[in-house]
Amino acid sequence: MRNIFVLIHRWAGLFIAVFLFIAGLTGAVISWDHELDEWLNPHLYDRRVTDPNAALLPPLDLVDKLEKADPTAKVTMLPLAYEPGHTAELSVEPRIDPATGELYPLDYNQAFVEPATGEIVGKRYWGRISLDSENLLPFLYKLHYSMHFPTVANIDNWGVWFMGIVGIVWLFDCFVGFYLTLPQRVRRNVSAGAAVSDAVLDDIPASAGRRTWWQRWKPAWQIKRGASAYRINFDVHRAFGLWLWAMLFVIAFTSVSMNLSTEVVRPILSSLSSLTPDAFDDRTPTPLNKPIAPNISYAAAIDTAKQEAARRGWTQPAGSAYYGQQHGLYAVMFFEPGDDHGSGGMGVNMLFVDGRTGALAGGRVPWEGTAADIFMQLQFPLHSGRIAGVPGRILLSVMGIVVAILSATGIVIWFRKRQARLAAAYRGRRA
Repeated sequence: MRNIFVLIHRWAGLFIAVFLFIAGLTGAVISWDHELDEWLNPHLYDRRVTDPNAALLPPLDLVDKLEKADPTAKVTMLPLAYEPGHTAELSVEPRIDPATGELYPLDYNQAFVEPATGEIVGKRYWGRISLDSENLLPFLYKLHYSMHFPTVANIDNWGVWFMGIVGIVWLFDCFVGFYLTLPQRVRRNVSAGAAVSDAVLDDIPASAGRRTWWQRWKPAWQIKRGASAYRINFDVHRAFGLWLWAMLFVIAFTSVSMNLSTEVVRPILSSLSSLTPDAFDDRTPTPLNKPIAPNISYAAAIDTAKQEAARRGWTQPAGSAYYGQQHGLYAVMFFEPGDDHGSGGMGVNMLFVDGRTGALAGGRVPWEGTAADIFMQLQFPLHSGRIAGVPGRILLSVMGIVVAILSATGIVIWFRKRQARLAAAYRGRRA
């Protein structure tokens, strides 16, 4: 049985190692994506008009100005309140070219606008493969969850689905790796090379005699000082995996929950518990080149959402609005300016408005709903560490580095064992 689990751990680890190494390092950085992006790109985020008494244009006026300046673009997300000292960040997507029925080519999907004048002070394509200062953080963020898989057949989720599969393999391998740390007796009737390998794996001398279960397992939790570089590499791989197993499990599980939410997690959860219908999650999105044109304006959708928020007694102002072209839904978020960056969504109330009928289509309210609803709400805050504020984000940055270390040390272990197997086979042929 153990040999089977060793093979599973080996090949599962090799399949996911490179992707987890990249995801770990990028995750350590993007825990601070907004702060680092602002630091690297003050020319995009800092306001041009510094007069604190300058009159600010209504947010929907910025939308009109941008769409008139570029008729091929449609604003899909805008702030409804301005963060002090910052430009307004608008998200855009291409419209359909009536002559071809395809999307217009658009070389940007974000625009940064001075709220006092409506001047577009900067543009960029969020997620572009580029390492320059403007694109570095968006590039790393998208690399983290999708590996920048290309859009194929007007579907841009291939990378998201692939990393969800990586997460499933990782989740299963968490249990396999844990099992392999459990104490085993050293096999004696093996070749010298294999005996050394097994001693490193099991860390149980043949002369140890009878010891308690914990005494035999305890070395797996430790890093032996003064040992060879390979032994330290192995001890780091094993001990880090044990000491931080619970955190690694949470990160693996939440990565699956987010990347395969609609495809896997929500259907399974619905069969086990009561999950409140969610308009965005339950509607099948259209292809990218088949956007759903709204019958109502931003202004009408925002007004409907504000009336419902007042009826519910919400005190937060409307902070931003989004139109999902593939779902035909408006989403209006309620929060104080700037509060959305570090909350992980747990401090943001949200209401949905159907873009075709203008009717309310539900929403998302943190910490409300069934146990299954709250379980789904927790996935991103847990994965990002934002559920615990700044300390949680620091912890997740450290865990990102740990994931990268475990991936690298695992590859080293495989490579050294492969060399040992090849050497043993060569000696066998010469014997």
